[in-house]
Amino acid sequence: MPVILQFLTAALLTCLSFTAWAEKLRIVTEPWAPYVYMENGQPRGLDYDTTAIIFQRLGIDVEWHFLPWKRCLAMLEQGQADGALDIFKSPERENLLLYPSEPLSDVEWVLFYANARPHPIQYLNDLHGLTVGVSPGYVYGQDFESSPLFIREAAPSHEANFGKLLLGRVDLVVTDRRVGEYLLDQLKARDQVTQSPMVISKRPQYLAVRKKAGMDLLVQRFAAELKRFKREAAYAELVARYTGEVIAPEPQLPASPATAAPLAHKTVEQQESGAL
Repeated sequence: MPVILQFLTAALLTCLSFTAWAEKLRIVTEPWAPYVYMENGQPRGLDYDTTAIIFQRLGIDVEWHFLPWKRCLAMLEQGQADGALDIFKSPERENLLLYPSEPLSDVEWVLFYANARPHPIQYLNDLHGLTVGVSPGYVYGQDFESSPLFIREAAPSHEANFGKLLLGRVDLVVTDRRVGEYLLDQLKARDQVTQSPMVISKRPQYLAVRKKAGMDLLVQRFAAELKRFKREAAYAELVARYTGEVIAPEPQLPASPATAAPLAHKTVEQQESGAL
């Protein structure tokens, strides 16, 4: 059998497997601007737009759920969701999830401090005796999470963490660099908060799916199309729109026969944020 025919047959079987167990692929995520968030009732963001485009090209219908991150993880574990947007790889998730070989974006964990109470942290030991605002369910790196030198205090949202920082209820806040810059602009607090020099860790984040029939082929097709999309001018435009960063599009890869499926209708559902 010719290779292209084998690929088309496998793609068809994948689509049929989706039809057999669900009408839509249920993807959960937490608002995490500028990667994914809601604006005027509509989902937006660099990774959301990228993922939506890839699924459209693959002909996969998606149902989106925006929830607190701990709730997202619980839904994955309980089989109430098929996948998660912007999730890290971790050993405890290997038996549950499949990850494409191509990440959506990279997260750079950094610390922010209030200018009124400066803490220009350069090394982990500099955090001795301080309180750092964190977010439940997020993975910052083993050294940071296991250190006994400082207190980690969770808040219900990223905005709440920065609110506590400005009020002096925590000494620093840890979050992704892009997320922190976006929130400071939204809070109009750029002149009140500064990023510390130390980078805690840098990790890729993915669109991951639960291990089910046909999902292994889906992540392969997703990775191939994502890699191709990143070479297009359209992706560079998304990066500039959501982050202000300028990247040069790379030479494009040849079109894949897997993207020939018709576009599917996309459903977006926003659920009420609440703790488990």
